[in-house]
Amino acid sequence: QVQLVESGGGLVQAGGSLRLSCAASGHTFSSYAMNWFRQAPGKEREFVAAISKTGVDTHYADSLKGRFTISRDNAKNTVYLQMNSLKPEDTAVYYCAANYGVMEVMEAYMDYWGKGTLVTVSS
Repeated sequence: QVQLVESGGGLVQAGGSLRLSCAASGHTFSSYAMNWFRQAPGKEREFVAAISKTGVDTHYADSLKGRFTISRDNAKNTVYLQMNSLKPEDTAVYYCAANYGVMEVMEAYMDYWGKGTLVTVSS
């Protein structure tokens, strides 16, 4: 059984920063590409960022490039999402997801999900 536990969410003012973490257990972390998705109130869940098994390759939603950075520490079984210059429209529940093998961006390819962490950006 694979567990993914997100942390680091909270309330932040517009223009501020947050770093989310996702701790993984129960599997060989370095065998999985890792991903962040988010779901804003009343909207469908959307892709945010992905990182390859080694961390060499990353991919971002076009609208978030330059503000969000995904990284991973395979020694700590943890993936991170650094979020800068936050906007009220970034308010959402942020989910960590793992997929075995190469990077994917579609939800259907995700093998495991965390329960999410809420990020609220005030104006």
